[in-house]
Amino acid sequence: QVQLVESGGGSVQAGGSLRLSCAASMNIDSISAMGWFRQVLGKERESVARITSSGSTNYADSVKGRFTISRDSAKNTVYLQMNSLKPEDTAVYYCHALYRFIAHWGQGSQVTVSS
Repeated sequence: QVQLVESGGGSVQAGGSLRLSCAASMNIDSISAMGWFRQVLGKERESVARITSSGSTNYADSVKGRFTISRDSAKNTVYLQMNSLKPEDTAVYYCHALYRFIAHWGQGSQVTVSS
C-alpha cells in the first residue's frame, strides 16, 4: 500500500504559476510510475503528466511546454510545476502511483485559475 499526500494547490490568475507536491510513504524508486491526473466536475479524470522510475516523462498535449514533472528520490516526492496557467487548467489534481500493478491515489488538490 502506498500513501500519497499532496500539497500546493490554490488559486492563481491566468499566466501565473503553481507547484504541486506529492509525498509518498515509500521509496519512490520502487514505484513503476508516478504522475498527475486532473478532473473537472462532470468530466472524466485525465492524465496530465507521468514520470517513470527511470525518469522518462510524458505529458498531455494541452500542458506540453507549460508543465514540468520531476522527482526527488531523497524526499520520496514528485512535483508538478505549472507555469503559464490558463482558466481551462482549473480542476482537482490527483497524484497517482502505479505500484505492483495497483493504482494508488492522493486526496486531490484544487487548482483554480481565474481570467
